[in-house]
Amino acid sequence: MGTVFNIQKFCVNDGPGIRTSVFLKGCPLRCAWCHNPESQRIAFELAYDGDKCLGCGRCVSLCPSGAHWFAGGKHELDRELCLGCGSCVGPLCPATELFGKEMSAEAVIAEVMRDSIFYETSGGGMTLTGGEPMAQFDFTMELLRLGKEAGLHICMETCGFSSAEKYALCAEYVDLFLWDWKLTDRELHKMYTGVYNDTIIDNLRLLDSMGAKFVLRCPVIPGINDNDGHFQGIAHVANSHSGVTAVEVEPYHPLGKAKSERLGREYSIGDIEFPDNARAEEWIARIASFTDKPVRRG
Repeated sequence: MGTVFNIQKFCVNDGPGIRTSVFLKGCPLRCAWCHNPESQRIAFELAYDGDKCLGCGRCVSLCPSGAHWFAGGKHELDRELCLGCGSCVGPLCPATELFGKEMSAEAVIAEVMRDSIFYETSGGGMTLTGGEPMAQFDFTMELLRLGKEAGLHICMETCGFSSAEKYALCAEYVDLFLWDWKLTDRELHKMYTGVYNDTIIDNLRLLDSMGAKFVLRCPVIPGINDNDGHFQGIAHVANSHSGVTAVEVEPYHPLGKAKSERLGREYSIGDIEFPDNARAEEWIARIASFTDKPVRRG
């Protein structure tokens, strides 16, 4: 059994063709701009939007741990008391949402295979993403094995931060790694993601030596990594690994800020300008000037 927070169908940006993307909870990184903060912890999590609260008090009566109450007519939520059980979540409450669902690997693959006709006609398949699939390694391996038995083309998006032994085992089943390349500078990587990038670099080299194929997925955050030093670093990684087939630039978007607020977390980078298409195209052109590998928008 594993913990999933979304299964998204008809995806066209998570690998070739039409795909079903399976989002797994859990991630060892804490990227300051994370657009899926609900994926960081494996445990179920409650999101609450006070602007949508109807003030009915139903959550108070349903919560087994006393995490909800009203004071002066205002809803209060103690997240330390919240069990993530979802008792307060339901069609009558627009303010609450539970992120996380326990599923068997067989159930996930059965759901994915419901759209097999689209994979056959488009060259698509299944993409494992998150979060970080390696955070639930045993479950991920089961999904990979069952997916291959079902004849699926499999992509796996990964931050690259896990043991070399685990990546070597995955390589047998993954047709294409969507490899996140967040920051080139080692210290900045630590500052903005919580970990150094040494392990990520080592795992990329290992898999490249094994003949794995990659697309580099590169989030570009204004004021943090939108500079030639990082763009040249992206190109160097692409140029020095034969398995890298393309670079995808992922311009920053602020979706994670609102989600973080609903989860009761601080969004440490504050308000950052949302880049327009012209600026994103400038980034793509600049990276492309340093490499012969295809560079496109992710």
